[in-house]
Amino acid sequence: MSKYDPLGHYLEKQTTNEVPLTFSEIERIIGAKLPRSAFSHRPWWSNNATNSVMTKVWLNAGFQSARVDMAKRRLVFARVRKNWGVSEEGSRYKGQPDAGAERPTGRHPMIGALKGTFTIEPGYDLTQPAMPEWADIIEGKYGPEKRK
Repeated sequence: MSKYDPLGHYLEKQTTNEVPLTFSEIERIIGAKLPRSAFSHRPWWSNNATNSVMTKVWLNAGFQSARVDMAKRRLVFARVRKNWGVSEEGSRYKGQPDAGAERPTGRHPMIGALKGTFTIEPGYDLTQPAMPEWADIIEGKYGPEKRK
């Protein structure tokens, strides 16, 4: 268990799409001080999952850091939208994509976007041509197919 896990649990309970927090509020939530780099290096708040243990916590909770104001020591955690290509089996928290993975390798973000929106009747042959008469239409327009 990471010392930053309380932040993940806090974010999971939020019902809004944006959760504004100050650095001191985050320290209160986690019950510990943030490292110096959190106050002086903007990249510490990036959404790169390999950046830090804390980054993985907010990503796995379904949020990304946004609008980080280093001078005023505050930021907004923005909820990551659901269904951008991660199957629900790959989800870790309440249907949210596993944000720590950012995007699944080798998969287009639209894969899975229509999941559950239609059904194919049992016995329907998906390999059957939609319009068998197309072959006749093409031959009529361009002539019979010539094979070498």
